[in-house]
Parts: sequence; C-alpha cells; structure tokens
Amino acid sequence: MRYLLLQEGTGLQFVSLPESHMYQLVALMKRLHKEIDKLTIAGRPQLPEVVAECGELELLKSELAIKDGLDYVSSLERRFASLQESEYPVISLLTEIRALQAQLEYLQEEE
Repeated sequence: MRYLLLQEGTGLQFVSLPESHMYQLVALMKRLHKEIDKLTIAGRPQLPEVVAECGELELLKSELAIKDGLDYVSSLERRFASLQESEYPVISLLTEIRALQAQLEYLQEEE
C-alpha cells in the first residue's frame, strides 16, 4: 500500500491505495486542479492539495484516520457528478474519475 497526504484548508487527509494505482490518483488530482478553474459554475468543488506520498504511515493522533482509496475516489465522483456545468465538458473529468473508480472496484472484488 501507498499513502497520499492531502491538505484541505488547515486539515489533513490520508488516502491509502495499492502502489500500482497511486500514480493514477496523483495524476488525476493534478488534472482536476488544472481544469477546475475552467468550470463556469459558481459552486466549484474544493480540491485538496497533494502534499506527499509515502510507503509507510503510522498515525499518532487518534482523531486522524486513513481513508480507503476507493472511498475517496467515489466521493470525488459524487462531487463532480452533481455539478450542473453547461459550458465546460465536466464529462471528460468524470470519465477519468470513473475509470480509476472502476479499476479500484475490480481490485477490491479480486481480493
């Protein structure tokens, strides 16, 4: 497993993902950050910044938790699927999110 450290505002999130798919999540997050400003709607979803990626993680504060990668990608999908965007094709972003989501669902079923 690999772990991704995300910063949203002053809070931190930790996402676990199989090493084989971490690159895809990092690339997806970078693409979403690049494209988010092109959305014409007022209520753009907030995206956390990718801070770090690591191979081992031990949380020392009990209020922190590690979020499963599939759960995180599914929450991204819900946020973007609910957008009512008419100018910019959100469908291309959703396609990328859903492709990673499908791969993670397949991995989970195989385990």
